[in-house]
Amino acid sequence: MKVAAIVPSAGRGRRLKSRIEKPFVKLGDKSILAHTLIRLSKSKYINEIVVSVARDKIDKAKREIVDKYCLRKVKLVAGGKERKDSVFNALKNISSGIDYVLIHDGIRPFITNKFITSLLKAAFRFRASILAVPVKPTLKFSQKGQFIKYTPDREYYWEAQTPQVFRRDLIEKAYRQAGKKKVKATDDSMLVEMMGVKPKIVMGSYSNIKITTEEDLALAKILIMK
Repeated sequence: MKVAAIVPSAGRGRRLKSRIEKPFVKLGDKSILAHTLIRLSKSKYINEIVVSVARDKIDKAKREIVDKYCLRKVKLVAGGKERKDSVFNALKNISSGIDYVLIHDGIRPFITNKFITSLLKAAFRFRASILAVPVKPTLKFSQKGQFIKYTPDREYYWEAQTPQVFRRDLIEKAYRQAGKKKVKATDDSMLVEMMGVKPKIVMGSYSNIKITTEEDLALAKILIMK
């Protein structure tokens, strides 16, 4: 089985309040995206990595990340206006012999080889798998954000992370259908769920953070020192 990793990384960093695009913000001695791609590149199960970056940042990504760290598996393509557009464009650019697709946020730099291997094993068996952790806070439901309607049992709720892994034909079909119906999805798993597929949960880590705010970046700087 051959595996391609797709890494959407076209975010601009508004919530991070940075003049530099999120993927290129420094975390220690490397950019966030460099940390992510180096870790993915070390997996012996990943055959190629297709990274979607802002069109005007392709040369920067090649020079400062791909060439600098000799990431031979990496192919750069133009990202889109939204995350789903970046993923869909990357899907169009993976090689013909790929059987499974692993999708991972470019600004989630603490992915481990153990997670990648576990997710792939689960996807080989169940067609789709996602990394997730149990929700810790108490959840409240409110339709209009003014009054609490009820408190759901948090035992049944999980916080989705990436990577998420899918059989290639499955995720391609899911994206084609989503495009026709103009579906708004917050993650890739949601699209295959809408087709009746139930992805297998693989236990993630609370340290596998997505860096979207200043607080996230502060925490990441602590985690990178461990």
